[in-house]
Amino acid sequence: MAGFEDLGEGARKIFLAGVGAIAMSADKSKEIIDDLVAKGELTVEQGKQLNTELKRKAKEATSASESDALENRIKNMSEEERAEFVKKVNAFAKQADAEDAAKDAKSAE
Repeated sequence: MAGFEDLGEGARKIFLAGVGAIAMSADKSKEIIDDLVAKGELTVEQGKQLNTELKRKAKEATSASESDALENRIKNMSEEERAEFVKKVNAFAKQADAEDAAKDAKSAE
């Protein structure tokens, strides 16, 4: 079994693969929809609505697969690895909260 250190790289690869899939499917769907609009088989407004819906569904599917992959990875961790993972996630969350607070304070000035 791969060590805990590999989780970051694995998660990064899964994320990048998901982003790539979304980008490719969004580009291809836009191309197809634009083609249908040009042929008069769809109105421009219908094309925009369809493209928006396809992007939303692609994003939902990617998010679900990323969540499933992370869940499976966590299930395969030892108790010590899970504890270390929780510590790192908490540290990341604190850092993000501090950055958000700093942005809020700066915008309030």
